Amino acid sequence: MKTIKANHKAEYEPIADLITFRAMPTKHVAMNQLDPFIFLNHHGWQEYPADNNGLPFGPHPHRGFETVTFILEGDLTHKDSSGAESIIKTGGVQWMTAGSGLVHAEISSEEFKKNGGPLEILQLWVNLPAKYKMTAPKYVGLQKEEIPTVQWDDGKVMAQIISGTWEGTKGAVEPLTDIYLSCITFKAGGKHTFSIEADKNIFLYVVKGELLINGERTGMHHLVEFNHDGKMIEMKAASDAVILFGYAIPFHEPFVAYGPFVMNTQEEIMQAYEDYNNGKFGKEL
Repeated sequence: MKTIKANHKAEYEPIADLITFRAMPTKHVAMNQLDPFIFLNHHGWQEYPADNNGLPFGPHPHRGFETVTFILEGDLTHKDSSGAESIIKTGGVQWMTAGSGLVHAEISSEEFKKNGGPLEILQLWVNLPAKYKMTAPKYVGLQKEEIPTVQWDDGKVMAQIISGTWEGTKGAVEPLTDIYLSCITFKAGGKHTFSIEADKNIFLYVVKGELLINGERTGMHHLVEFNHDGKMIEMKAASDAVILFGYAIPFHEPFVAYGPFVMNTQEEIMQAYEDYNNGKFGKEL
């Protein structure tokens, strides 16, 4: 069994009227602590009234990493400077490779702003190694029915397979690096055991509910950090639960993050700002 190093509680950091819990970075979790998983915001759960303003994430730039966004409830309209555009609804996922740089906006659809409704969204940032920092930007938007699923424990555990191959089922996205990502839903009492090599960094965030992880109880809004020992992770749900779960080989590279850019050196950060200010991130939104 892998042992648990720490169980970190996400910090409440609302953005305007948007309920937001930040799981990392926090005062207890550094941005490169679970390399290459570097940032997670949990927006909601909350109920939006009719005639609302929607999400506040208007046009902004990124370079040097990838964003993976899980729409648990509600919807999300994506637009970016490469020309990609979509509206992803409940259960869907967006995977955006910022790479060499683009500008994107993540806002609510006109339908959602008019009618309101429940909203819950996770946004995870995954770093890119130096060799891929300046790769061409790419966007993949997936509706719920386009994402492969796997069931365990007679259907009490169901995983959406986003990337990587999980027990023979290949994920919907082929990432540039060896990133395994899934969103797993448990019914109370559901259990499953995973075997993950000791050299991998594991990302496990409890979105809702309560679980026993290798015998230790953890609950909603907690990020579980593991030691690099053993291979087995046994999960058992004490209640209905949802987790974001992934793993990857760490890059072990120099790390500089500033604002919307994640690079390897301070000079590269300065270059990113210069390129953005000079209009090199694509067309205006």
